[in-house]
Amino acid sequence: MLYNPPPHHGLELIYSDDSILVLNKPSGLLSVPGRGEDKRDCLATRAVSEYPDALIVHRLDMATSGLMVLARGKQIHRQLSILFQQQRVNKSYIAIVDGIVAPVSGEIERPLITDWPNRPRQKVDYCAGKPSLTHFMVMEYDHDNMSTRVQLRPRTGRSHQLRVHLLSIGHPIVGDELYGSDEAVAKSKRLLLHATSLSFVHPVTNKPLTFESDAPF
Repeated sequence: MLYNPPPHHGLELIYSDDSILVLNKPSGLLSVPGRGEDKRDCLATRAVSEYPDALIVHRLDMATSGLMVLARGKQIHRQLSILFQQQRVNKSYIAIVDGIVAPVSGEIERPLITDWPNRPRQKVDYCAGKPSLTHFMVMEYDHDNMSTRVQLRPRTGRSHQLRVHLLSIGHPIVGDELYGSDEAVAKSKRLLLHATSLSFVHPVTNKPLTFESDAPF
């Protein structure tokens, strides 16, 4: 698939200090470089051009927009990585999914694994999959478009977790070209998934931090 990242008009900086950066990644931009020279443009390289010590700690899918935290230097990178590994970073997303979701809240606990013959797709696998848990809450119904706005709180950080979990309950995210039906894809020119909130303890000051970004849809 042709990679056509959004134009670079400067980083959308949410927060910065000597230890961390919090950036808003646009939809359509890779988090880290892909294979090939044509996929070098990404949030990581854009960040390093302005902050040479910036290091990626976690990723968002190319099609997903929203908040990402970057470490400034290797020591901070190690500390932040531990926070993510120990699930001490609270993340919240907004998505618009195909169909009318019921019940209005709940959890999706289904183990996930790479679908190797169809990479980069992931799939539910109750034998070999890794434990994966997502909490969801309905925010608004759109009966005209047969879609639902939901808040998602992943407790684990598997690849494509939110996209596959929602697919598994019959409600793929609108605009998801990898997992959605033709009807769900046709409803939007982009994947309607946005990382809206990040909360964690600052690795140096130990101060609790919360960052928020409104969904652009």
